[in-house]
Amino acid sequence: MYRGQRIAVVMPAYNVQDHVGRAIATIPSFVDRLYVVDDASVDATAARARSAAAGAVGVEARLTLICRAQNGGVGAAIASGYKQALADEADVVAVMAGDAQMDPADLAPLCDAVIDGADYAKGNRFRHPDVWRAMPRARIVGNIGLSLLTKLSSGYWRSFDSQCGYTAIGRAALAAVLAEGFFSRYGYVNDLLARLGAFGARVVDVSVRPIYDDEPSGVRLSTVFHPILSVLMRSLSRRLWRRHLAPLLVGRARPKILPEARRAPGRADHLLPAQPD
Repeated sequence: MYRGQRIAVVMPAYNVQDHVGRAIATIPSFVDRLYVVDDASVDATAARARSAAAGAVGVEARLTLICRAQNGGVGAAIASGYKQALADEADVVAVMAGDAQMDPADLAPLCDAVIDGADYAKGNRFRHPDVWRAMPRARIVGNIGLSLLTKLSSGYWRSFDSQCGYTAIGRAALAAVLAEGFFSRYGYVNDLLARLGAFGARVVDVSVRPIYDDEPSGVRLSTVFHPILSVLMRSLSRRLWRRHLAPLLVGRARPKILPEARRAPGRADHLLPAQPD
């Protein structure tokens, strides 16, 4: 446990046999449950995950390996882990990728943000001084463009780095989004943020270290931009209806996940997480 809260980590893994062992071995000791979701990999990802857990002190007992029969995309894999974490009564559920490109030292600050009052905490690599050196230029350009569009669709104008998948979510917010479902492929991060915006959830950005290896990315901007743009347009329509048009036209109150922000002792007002506009 961490600060009295049950912490779970969902680790989507697809054809990452060379990296998943390192990702599992670095999971912090305060994590209560680790859900590795093998999204129908065609390599030895599942076997390497089992082996890594068996070889790491204290990890095997915390590991649940979920093997999907068919590849559904990273969003579908994360949803599988989310559902199991919710069933196991986790209080805070984080996402760490199976390619070992997320610094485990950043997990505690993400969990802190949720425990201190956020419904959802997301990594922001642009707050870290290494981003301009570590992140490839094409990714910087693409990320900036998608982040600006995600601001519009979600209403979180102070949030950035929309494509960062290093996140943590509280139990109530997780139950709310799982009740609706979300995009199964790469644009799930944009869709999830927009759904949270429609609910009026409190979201906070947390500085995380950008990590990239020398291998080429399996995600090409040219192939994901149009699907994500479609997700963002649908998300914008949903947010405008729920947050603005429905209250005006049919007298519905704006939907909220939690009645008021939980506030840690001594926490300043300007540090409380933001709600969408």
